[in-house]
Amino acid sequence: MSTVRVNDGAGSAEPVKGQTVTGIDRVLDILIFLGEAEQPTLGVTEIAEGLGLSKAVVHRGLTSCRAKGFITFHPSTRRYSLGPRIVSLALGYLDRIDIRAEARPVLTRLSQETQETATLSTRSGWHRVYVDQVTPDRDVKMMVQLGAAFPLHAGASSKAFLAFLDPAEREQYLASQPMSKLTGNTITQPPTLRDELAHIAEVGYAISFGERDPSAGSVAAPVFGPTGAPLAVISIAGPLERFRGEVDRLVELLQEAAATLTERVGGRPDGASPE
Repeated sequence: MSTVRVNDGAGSAEPVKGQTVTGIDRVLDILIFLGEAEQPTLGVTEIAEGLGLSKAVVHRGLTSCRAKGFITFHPSTRRYSLGPRIVSLALGYLDRIDIRAEARPVLTRLSQETQETATLSTRSGWHRVYVDQVTPDRDVKMMVQLGAAFPLHAGASSKAFLAFLDPAEREQYLASQPMSKLTGNTITQPPTLRDELAHIAEVGYAISFGERDPSAGSVAAPVFGPTGAPLAVISIAGPLERFRGEVDRLVELLQEAAATLTERVGGRPDGASPE
């Protein structure tokens, strides 16, 4: 395999097999940009402008990713999207998360007790990601997309993370991140969201009626790690209209499950004590 040198104005780097350090950085930037974009496909110009790179550099990076299956090129539109190799990597990562193995029996029991979908989410930067779910044996039920990332202000699972972060980290999110509206019910005003987060911290769980998905209701609670920070979040989700009348019944079961999982992973049952 030859060594590729990328001259993008950022200076030279010592080459490694098949690529330079700078070139690898650019490829990773492109993959991340595609993965976090709101549109499913992007053109070379959009990627280049978004990353502040030349189109030639972006094109070389895309070509390298296409060769390995990480990116798919659509000839009819001349646009790019993430490729199937990304899925195998993501599933490999999910299979190695210990919290999934610990949570699976807890989620199974929770779904059986509630006859609703029980989910597990972990945090990735300023997003949270669904990593597992157990669905009930009934015709009408909610299902989530594993691996899908959502901002920390939208939906019950996201708010359950955000409410129990270190106060400085929580304020950093509120001050720096765009409050995008995923539905008409998404809370996007920082003062309103602060009040909501304070309430969640007080009662220990978060509720959403159509804030992330307009057809879904959910209630979520954090699972704490050994440091007292939220390690994961578990939730119960169901069709919105059915869910509205179930919340009181579900909250007690959810909090028991969250406490059980916190104990299983050696976490502090009292949580992070947010201010």
